[in-house]
Amino acid sequence: MASEERLSGSYGEMEEQNERLESEIFNIPDPSVKGRVNGFLFYGGSVYDVWFSACSNQIAQVLLTLPTSFAQLGYPSGVALQLFYGIVGCWATYMITWLYMEYRSRMEREGHTFKIHIIQWFEVLDGLLGRKWKFLGLGFNCVYLLFSAITQLIACGSNIFLLNNDLNKREWTYIFGACCLVTIFIPSFRNYRLWSFFGVVTITYTSWYMTVAALFYGQAPGATHDGPNSLLLYFTGATNILYTFGSHAVTVEIMHAMYRPVKFKYVYLFATLYIFTLTIPSSMAVYWAFGDSLLVNANALALLPKSAARDVAVLLMLIHQFITVGFAVTPLYFVWEKILGVHQTTNMLLRATCRVPVILPIWFFAIAFPFFGLINSVGGCLLVTFTVYIIPCLAHIVYFSNSSLRAPSVEKPPFFLPTWTAVYVVNIFVIVWIVAVGVGFGGWASVSVFIKQVQTFGVFAKCYQCPEAS
Repeated sequence: MASEERLSGSYGEMEEQNERLESEIFNIPDPSVKGRVNGFLFYGGSVYDVWFSACSNQIAQVLLTLPTSFAQLGYPSGVALQLFYGIVGCWATYMITWLYMEYRSRMEREGHTFKIHIIQWFEVLDGLLGRKWKFLGLGFNCVYLLFSAITQLIACGSNIFLLNNDLNKREWTYIFGACCLVTIFIPSFRNYRLWSFFGVVTITYTSWYMTVAALFYGQAPGATHDGPNSLLLYFTGATNILYTFGSHAVTVEIMHAMYRPVKFKYVYLFATLYIFTLTIPSSMAVYWAFGDSLLVNANALALLPKSAARDVAVLLMLIHQFITVGFAVTPLYFVWEKILGVHQTTNMLLRATCRVPVILPIWFFAIAFPFFGLINSVGGCLLVTFTVYIIPCLAHIVYFSNSSLRAPSVEKPPFFLPTWTAVYVVNIFVIVWIVAVGVGFGGWASVSVFIKQVQTFGVFAKCYQCPEAS
């Protein structure tokens, strides 16, 4: 009981400190106009800032591929799986939040401070479960984030080609890869306030443009809706949706940027509910309009007629994909800085220089494997499954299997699952489902289709899924 009181006291002190920071959000240290403007636009850790970050990071180029998933799945499964994986994603995020708060409260009780050091998921696993878990989390997380950044770069080349086809998609990827080098100068997720806000604007406009435009132009002549046509396509589409709601690989870094990180579980839930209002209507409308033709063109914007409104959507998605590359590579920068021993230095130029080797392989692989849309499913089955679903749920089970750790836990089972047994049952269900459906069937389907695409288009394809020249 004494240990529980000590832990709760430390946790309460941490919350008081963070609440004090939140109340001082507009007290900009630099009194100059420039300092106040920079602080207002680029520096924030409130629940509102993090809601924008969570929404902006939840969906990016995958918004344009979800109608293809509906063509592979059909309407009922498309809607049901979006709702299901959205809920599962919220639960896995809750597990990550729980373990993060457990780790941070323990470390701060022992006298550690995190004014400069940014906590990451692999450090949470290391502190609570040991080095084997650390390397497990580090390996999957880094590869997944690398992969996520690659998919955003691929999408940049695919989208800009809709506006200007003077260059092929590979050449556009060269250019956007170079542009993404500027992400090395962004210190942390607290500096994404303006970008996160703008990211939500971009996906909101694009999703509703897709919905309205599909309904306005009506069904394409001869449009058919035969999905699902095969198990191969069905599980490829299902895995793309799993990937869609698996953006919480950067949960810990975003949560650490909050003044009150304990609120993140609520922030992420409301972010997911908002994302539903974007993904479900746009996916249904575009699939209704174009039907099974989406199976041979994974970019929904490519099927909509060229117009000023569509060009705006393309430009906004380009900006959003650039922002999302930053979301994906920033945790990788932190890991690399810690390896080199420069993470806590105040010399941003030194940190930026050390970050360059991280972005270069992302640039290379985006050029080598430009399979827009399909690559989401491959990443979903091989990486997202373990990184953001299986490992968090399994880590929670293992850590709290020790009854002496359950009583002093800073978080308690939620009101809708009031017992520890119920929490374990949900975690076990999530693990079994993801292993069987995500890794098993999803892996078989996605890798099979990926191999076919490599055989068809080759590696370093100049213009993947481009229309044939007349």
